[in-house]
Amino acid sequence: MKILIAAGAFKQSLTAAQACQAIERGLRESGLHAETVRLPIADGGNGTLDAFLATGGERVTVPALDPLLRPIHAEYGLIDGGRTAVIEMALASGLELLAADELDALRASSYGTGELMMAALEGGARRFVIGLGGSATTDGGMGCMQALGARLLDKDGQELARGIGGGGLADIAQIDASGLDKRWRDAQIVIASDVDNPTLGENGAAHIFGPQKGADEGQVELLEQNLRHCFTLIAEQRGVDLRQAKGGGAAGAFAAGLMAFFDCEMQSGIDLVLAHNGFREQLPGCALVITGEGKLDSQTLSGKGPLGVARLAGEYGVPTIAMCGGLAVDEAELRAAGLAAALPIVDAPMSLESALDDADGLLQRAARRLGYVLGLRGEEVK
Repeated sequence: MKILIAAGAFKQSLTAAQACQAIERGLRESGLHAETVRLPIADGGNGTLDAFLATGGERVTVPALDPLLRPIHAEYGLIDGGRTAVIEMALASGLELLAADELDALRASSYGTGELMMAALEGGARRFVIGLGGSATTDGGMGCMQALGARLLDKDGQELARGIGGGGLADIAQIDASGLDKRWRDAQIVIASDVDNPTLGENGAAHIFGPQKGADEGQVELLEQNLRHCFTLIAEQRGVDLRQAKGGGAAGAFAAGLMAFFDCEMQSGIDLVLAHNGFREQLPGCALVITGEGKLDSQTLSGKGPLGVARLAGEYGVPTIAMCGGLAVDEAELRAAGLAAALPIVDAPMSLESALDDADGLLQRAARRLGYVLGLRGEEVK
């Protein structure tokens, strides 16, 4: 029996690689006789860098600023012999860099992500895969553009301070892109995202993602107003209207900000990772795929990691089981979308904090129980 383990990160507890290892340990503890192959996954959010580097590449650490402009060290990856840089926005501008009481959607800036991009450009990369999930920002990517060399000017022609957040977008009167490094003209930028929300509106960046970044109702409306101001300026000054661009709302409209200044291609994050890691090539002869993430919910149904895995495995007639910390969507919907089963891993009443602290053990024990069941069926698991 060959089992492919393709789990994603369990946020705030396990990386994708750690989750895959815990599942593998549990299966082995059960005494199941099976060949296991680990391929960590990500869909553009947390764990994207780890997933791309799972099959080789170089990890580079550089100084950067976090969402609140505090100095940190952040990583990017080099693959394809150094030609392609993998930038995980969450590592420089992510929610998990902030404590719960630090969330500030008005202040949080994508400046640090721009610093990662510049470091990779200086390092020789000319193709950039930028994963947009898990961001703390709603700045339309303007903080990033400042780090790349663009100047944001107020009504008096004065340059705004670096690291602008969503709350400062209303102060922009002109965007001067003349300072952008000329090497960006020949760069290929791939946006890795499974979000199709538009830049503005009820389904846009501020309304859909602002609350999870700490914005209250009034702040959501302010962010919406400020983003509208920013992208109206871009439409007037650059001749490109991204206010309703499909996918433009990803990462607090970071996607739309990139599209305003660069020739970008948007691709499914999970499809990019699976293609890079040779997932399809592992499916022939495979009896089962085990995937998972911290929480299966309505966003999972929009095509995030587990369903991307199940969709591709289904093309080869291979069933996919998802393990999760929390299940917040009807199982019938998950099955209709391609998952054979969803298995929550929590095995006793406990607080979220306790579950996060013991995520490795919970996942390993759940995989062991699954292994017992698979052992009863043996080769008939297909």
